[in-house]
Amino acid sequence: MLKNRKLYELTATEAILKIKNEETTVTELINAYIERIEIIEPNIKAWEYFNKEHALAQARIIDKKIENKEKIGNLYGLPVGIKDIFNTIGMPTGMGSDIWKNFTPGNDARAVEYLRWADGIILGKTVTAEFAVHHPGPTVNPHNYNHSPGTSSSGSAAAVASNMVPLALGSQTAGSTIRPSSYCGVFGMKPSFGLIPRTGILKTLDTLDHVSFMSRSVDDLKLLLDVLRVKGANFPFVHQKMDKGMRTNRSKGEKWRVAFVKTPAWENAYDYAQEAICDFVEKLEALDMVTVESVELPEEFSKAHDIHDTIYTKALSYYFMEEYEKHRDKISDEFCQLVENGKKIQKREYIDGLESQRQLNSLLEHFLGDKDIIITLSTAGEAMKGLHTPDIKDSCLIWTLCHVPAISLPAFKGPNGLPFGAQIVSSRYRDYDLLAFAGMLEREGLIQY
Repeated sequence: MLKNRKLYELTATEAILKIKNEETTVTELINAYIERIEIIEPNIKAWEYFNKEHALAQARIIDKKIENKEKIGNLYGLPVGIKDIFNTIGMPTGMGSDIWKNFTPGNDARAVEYLRWADGIILGKTVTAEFAVHHPGPTVNPHNYNHSPGTSSSGSAAAVASNMVPLALGSQTAGSTIRPSSYCGVFGMKPSFGLIPRTGILKTLDTLDHVSFMSRSVDDLKLLLDVLRVKGANFPFVHQKMDKGMRTNRSKGEKWRVAFVKTPAWENAYDYAQEAICDFVEKLEALDMVTVESVELPEEFSKAHDIHDTIYTKALSYYFMEEYEKHRDKISDEFCQLVENGKKIQKREYIDGLESQRQLNSLLEHFLGDKDIIITLSTAGEAMKGLHTPDIKDSCLIWTLCHVPAISLPAFKGPNGLPFGAQIVSSRYRDYDLLAFAGMLEREGLIQY
């Protein structure tokens, strides 16, 4: 099966297997991606920075290590796209802003450093929205160039979806990974809050920023989580929760307990999207290893979007005040309006918003006490026409607000033939349970890239 596919069409784990079996070299793999990028990138516009000489130099180093029988990291020379808010040595980090265009930091973000330690190859920087917020870059949806690729991690999602890279880093503060993954038809994971270090990454909000990633298979998501997350006794809380035999709270052979949740954003979803997820749930119910219950979230979650908006706009007005005051002519009107709105929010309102966030965290953890998985829509439907068309309100930010892991699964097609996703959620630090459930769905043929 793998023999009939081009190198750039392989998932990351499939490509690693070919390298281990000496069926290809890292240099051959990187060359395949370079050729693909040179052909399709002029249309997709997913890359902010790409340097093929640098990528090939990295590939030759890893091939030499393999030739010399040296120990190789878990990524085995696989290329990774990096959202342009992560610091990268020797590459610019512009954060989607003309103010910081061509800025070159003197260090790697911790997550990027972890990729290098695992012998991943940094292929380049992917396009992000201005300061990873709303004002989009030039990237288009690979499935239809007239449609949106999603919000701020759009370059990463489009690059993975168009086979220009098998893996890519993103971030999520509201829906910036789940949404573009849904629109572009790839797997996107937002792990538990704090599981991946944020050092060396553009900060927008202290209590909401998540490091995330995209791929073309569930196994690839797990591969990246294993590489990127903190682990070991130096991280005692995560070590206790995830390293010491506590990755799962399920007994072997126990049925998955799934809650189908429509969320307060359900009424915004298109009819075809509602029908698609309901049909999907029916298929889930037919599986012997799954029990499904339709459940409503507590009433307090109807305020989630307002709570998020208070925290979000106030923090943006604080962290970007210097750019706003000194370089307003280089900032979009949309971003300026966000800063101005945030300045009007009083300190007490912000503190109350943080307390409300904490309460929702606790409520959701209690809600998930007797459930393994929540399933809901990733987005209201397929991608909208036009790069600047505002997104329709969905449930993504609820799970961001509550710090729990979430995955968008490529499950559906809309009336225009564009993809959109089903979203699964689990309790905080049950990321491996979530991946196991996604893997089961993949094996059962309910989702596929």
